[in-house]
Amino acid sequence: MEKIKIEHHTLSGGLWFAAWMFTIGFLHLAFWQGVFAVVLWPYYLGVALSHLIQ
Repeated sequence: MEKIKIEHHTLSGGLWFAAWMFTIGFLHLAFWQGVFAVVLWPYYLGVALSHLIQ
């Protein structure tokens, strides 16, 4: 019989979720923008930070 090892990566998933929620709150995104932020997270952060720098 072959043994199956199951690994849980709760810490990295929790950090990702916390950072995603921070991004939605920090950028004051609407619901659908928040959904798209999952995929386009770097874009939204780049736009927000570029406005802070200027």
